[in-house]
Parts: sequence; structure tokens; C-alpha cells
Amino acid sequence: MALNTSADAPLPVGEVSRLIGGWIDRLGFVWVEGQITQLSRRPGAGVVFMTLRDPSHDISVGVTCFRQVYEAVADVLSEGARVVLLAKPEWYAPRGQLSLRATEIRPVGIGELLARLEQLKRSLGAEGLFAVERKKPLPFLPHRVGLVCGRASAAERDVLENARRRWPHVRFEVRNVAVQGVHAVTQVVQAVKELDALPDVDVIIVARGGGSVEDLLPFSDEQLIRAVAACATPVVSAIGHEPDSPLLDLVADLRASTPTDAAKKVVPDVGEELERVQQLRDRALRHVRGLLEREERGLAHALARPSMEHPHRMVDEREHEVEALVARSRRVLGHLLDRADSELAHTRARVLSLSPAATLERGYAVLQRTDGAVVRSPDEVAVGDELRARVSEGEFAVRVSE
Repeated sequence: MALNTSADAPLPVGEVSRLIGGWIDRLGFVWVEGQITQLSRRPGAGVVFMTLRDPSHDISVGVTCFRQVYEAVADVLSEGARVVLLAKPEWYAPRGQLSLRATEIRPVGIGELLARLEQLKRSLGAEGLFAVERKKPLPFLPHRVGLVCGRASAAERDVLENARRRWPHVRFEVRNVAVQGVHAVTQVVQAVKELDALPDVDVIIVARGGGSVEDLLPFSDEQLIRAVAACATPVVSAIGHEPDSPLLDLVADLRASTPTDAAKKVVPDVGEELERVQQLRDRALRHVRGLLEREERGLAHALARPSMEHPHRMVDEREHEVEALVARSRRVLGHLLDRADSELAHTRARVLSLSPAATLERGYAVLQRTDGAVVRSPDEVAVGDELRARVSEGEFAVRVSE
């Protein structure tokens, strides 16, 4: 229920604390799951103090329980253990502090953890976070490799030594974090986000040298899985635990069986690459030599052809053919001209033999009147008409007489 307060009528701190305690008392008992981070068992004390933490959200709350409640599970209860407890929220008014008073504590067994992981796996898989098409390819030669691992761990040493042995000039951006325990999820998520934000980091390796199912729980945490899925930089999972694969292996762009395997998959081997380059150079050289030899053979074959050895032979042969054709054409033209000349002579002779001049040469004459008309009949002239007589050698005037 809302309170009527104002700057002129404020509530005392004690009253606010008392009201909060009243509201909390009405919550009743709740089942709570978390990880024990601190465990205090004072000798002779009837109450055991613990801190229960949610590793996914970095939230903790104090827990108290009577010793007999603790003694029921003391053999399997330790710092870092996951538990489910039935507790009543309590408010300590003098200090304004919230705590839980547990009446029953149940350790979370391996079977329960695996069942919850399987349920989370199905849920995240249904969202498509493990889909193959989401996987990003790794760069062939990364300029800088981001590495998330435990401080001075064997995983860090394996990755750095093997990577530098393969490619001495490779550079690393290392983030040392807790890889198990209550702070692991928060620190690993923060490290992955920091490396993903660096523009010169081309690939991120999250490495750990194996461990028990409980130790590897941070790498199956939903918060970490979603952080890796949101990365723009390719992520390689190198947890090194074959029997039970953490969910990080499924969401990562590449899974490596061990940190050493991650170094081999992320960084190319300089010796192998130089050998591959040499093989490619030799292959290219053989190919070029083969092309040159083939072209040389083709050129030699072309030069061996008669047209290339004696290029003027064809011209000479054509010259003789042209001379023969010219001579033939001249003979044909001469024959044609001779025949035409003979025919012309015969025609001329016939024309001359049939012409009036030939008749005149035989002694005949042609009489013409003054107007040039030829006289063909005596009736065409009269006595006294002057006519012209045309003979072979010329003409003369005549008069018609009785």
C-alpha cells in the first residue's frame, strides 16, 4: 500500500525499515537456487552463515540456518557448491539488511545439473544460437588474437607457446579471468565483450584445460552463451573436455578439443605455409615450363613447314603460272586479231567488188542531171539537157543531142 509522505512530512528511517520488514514477512517461504560463495561455521554457535550467489547476474544474498539444518548436508556442502534451499526472506531492521533463513538445503547433483543443461541447450537451440549458418569463418592469418584464460594457467601457456612456435610474429591480447567458481561467468563475459570491442582483434579464444562438470558450469551459463552469440568477432571454444561438451562449444564459431588444438587451428604454421608456397611455386614453374615447351614445339613444327623454309617458292610458282597465262592470253588474242583481220579483208573485198566505183572502173559511167539525180531512162532527159557524166577517173559535162 502506498504511503502518503512529503518533504514536510517524511518518515523516519526506522519506520521505513519496519515497513519494509513487514512487506518482506508477507512473502512466505520460497525455493531458491544458487552457489555458495562463503561458508562460516563458528565453533559452538547454533547458526551457520552462508552467502548464496547467482553467478549469471552477479547478485548475492546472505543465508542463515540452524546448525542441525546444515549438519544434514555438511558432508557434501562446501564453497562453490550449487544448492537449492527452502528459505524465508527476513529483514534485519537495525541494519536494513535482507537475508534468507533456510529450513532445508538440497545439494544439486550431477544428474540434475546435466538435466538443466540439456533443457537450456534445447531452449537456446530453438532460438537458433547453435545454427551452422551463424558460424563465422576464421581469418587465415589473424593480426591479433584475443585470449581469455586463467592467470598463469597451463591453457594460456599451451596456446601462447604453440601459436608462437607456428607463427613467431603473432600477437596476443590476453585477458586473465577466473575460469571456475562464483566469479567466472561475470569475468569471462566481460573479457569476451572487451576483446570483441577491440578493432584489431581478429579472433577470440576462450581456453581452459578441462575439469569436472561442476568446474565447467560457467561455460554453459546462459549469459555467457548469449554474449558469445552476439560477438562480431569469431570465437573459438577451447575448454578441453571431451566427455561432456559445454554449451560454449555449440555456440562458438569453432570448437577446439584442447588449447593446443585451438592454437593450431587459429594460427597457421609458418613452416607448412612456406612449404605450401614453395610447392605452389614449383607447380607454377612446371606449368609455365610446360607451356613454353609446348609453344616451342609448335613453333619448330611451324618453321619446319615448306612454306616457312622456302617462303619464295610459292611466289616463284605463281610467277611461272602468271607468265604462262600471259603467254596464253597473248596467243589467244593474236589468233583472234588475225581472224578478225582476215574477216575484215574478205568483207572489204566483197564491199569493193560490189561498190559503184568498181563498176565505173570497168568502163561504165553514171549520168546525173544538174540537180544530182541519176538518169536511169532516156525518157528522163530531153534534147539539149546538160548532164554530168561520172567515170572512174572523174566526171565531165555532156549535152543531150537528137
